[in-house]
Amino acid sequence: MKPIYQSNAKLDLTFTRDLDVPRSLVWRAWTEPKLLMPWFCPLPWKTIDCEIDLRPGGIFRTTMQSPEGQEFPNLGCYLEVTTNEKLVWTNAMLPGYRPACVPETSDTDDLGFMFTAMIELCDHAGGTRYTATVIHADEAGCQKHAAMGFEAGWGMALDQLVARIKNGEIK
Repeated sequence: MKPIYQSNAKLDLTFTRDLDVPRSLVWRAWTEPKLLMPWFCPLPWKTIDCEIDLRPGGIFRTTMQSPEGQEFPNLGCYLEVTTNEKLVWTNAMLPGYRPACVPETSDTDDLGFMFTAMIELCDHAGGTRYTATVIHADEAGCQKHAAMGFEAGWGMALDQLVARIKNGEIK
């Protein structure tokens, strides 16, 4: 039996876009480290390292770098992997479903909150319908993520992904 996600406007951030690129290429861009790193952060930020073990319980690790050179490691665990359709991961668990420690709160722009993210892909009008959803443990974490620019930042990264496909960098 598959778990059923129930949306909650106070705890979730989501957006849907229709893309004019094949979902198989969007999937590859999300699941192969060498393809993910060039687009995953909105420029001028960079993803400087990535490790993916694409299976439930597997690692999803990235290290982002700010324009000033500060590094932000992110470690999570895949919960669901349905090829070309759905990726679900969380930073609330480490690889192997090991519970993660709750991050200390800080006044900086680092994450400092737990979340579960979902990328859903389906065919749509010769391309791909793309839905990104991030669910949070509490309203404070959701508000912090929104204030960090969730939709704008994830949208810019998605634009970079699509541009790489259209430029032939992802085949």
